[in-house]
Amino acid sequence: MWVWIFFVALISICVIVDLGVFNKEAHIIKPKEATTFTIIWVSLALAFSGVIWWLFKAELVPNHTNISPNTAVIDYITGYLVELSLSIDNIFVISVIFTSFKIPAKHQHRVLVWGIIGAMVFRAIMIFFGVALIHQFEWIIYVFGVFLLYAAFNMIKGNKKTDPRDSWFYKTLTKFLPVTDQIDGQKFFITKNSKKYATPLLIALIIIELTDLMFAIDSIPAILAITQDEFIVFSSNIFAILGLRSLYFLVIGLLVKFKFINYSLMVILAFVGLKMLLIEFVEIPSWASLVVIALALSGGIIASNRYAKQMN
Repeated sequence: MWVWIFFVALISICVIVDLGVFNKEAHIIKPKEATTFTIIWVSLALAFSGVIWWLFKAELVPNHTNISPNTAVIDYITGYLVELSLSIDNIFVISVIFTSFKIPAKHQHRVLVWGIIGAMVFRAIMIFFGVALIHQFEWIIYVFGVFLLYAAFNMIKGNKKTDPRDSWFYKTLTKFLPVTDQIDGQKFFITKNSKKYATPLLIALIIIELTDLMFAIDSIPAILAITQDEFIVFSSNIFAILGLRSLYFLVIGLLVKFKFINYSLMVILAFVGLKMLLIEFVEIPSWASLVVIALALSGGIIASNRYAKQMN
């Protein structure tokens, strides 16, 4: 049991360190800062493979699957890369959510802080209690797939004035929770006329948590197909989530720097939406998703660079 306690303590320290560096005051995370921490978290995750080898070599974790230390390391690294590649889908959806709710760049960090912490808790619950419960709500995948296709369609039309208050979710939520479109610093709630109201930051956080839950329905079975060892599944999953926030700011920085990267976003959203809608009919491997995303991003970057050279 102490192995699990050690791992949870390690991740808690990492989150606290991340908060201490980023959260001194509200500010826009620059690509250089995001790159530094992306390298740190990826390096730490890969270095943890050595711990995995030692734990299985010394038989300090229950080895129910009867795998060798070398196999455990391969399963861990493979699982981590799969989860990290699948999380890229999540990054671009989060970007759409922030844009829809007009969350200022300097406040996006606070929303993601709690989003990542919540994602870790949900992933732990889903891993330890199995995916049986998830399968009862598979129909939600199709709803979310339609949402992504709709977002991609709006990009084709150039519709940048989509009001999230017109959505079914927002209208339903306001029946139970007083909501305001006012943003007051990094607050999730503000008080007006002696009454508390939820700010767009809280609404965006709720949707991000639901978004991660939907992606987890896809990603967790993917890693369970690689290994059924709970510690490997949990550790690789959590390390992938830990680096998601810095990776988000690194990738989103491209949206500002490159003119045509939004077209890449449109392609990615459409692909992920179709992937969810066809999940019962077509099995798209993780490497294929990564290739599509890489090609879409590289295409947008190359087109932007050529356009910039022609303008100069």
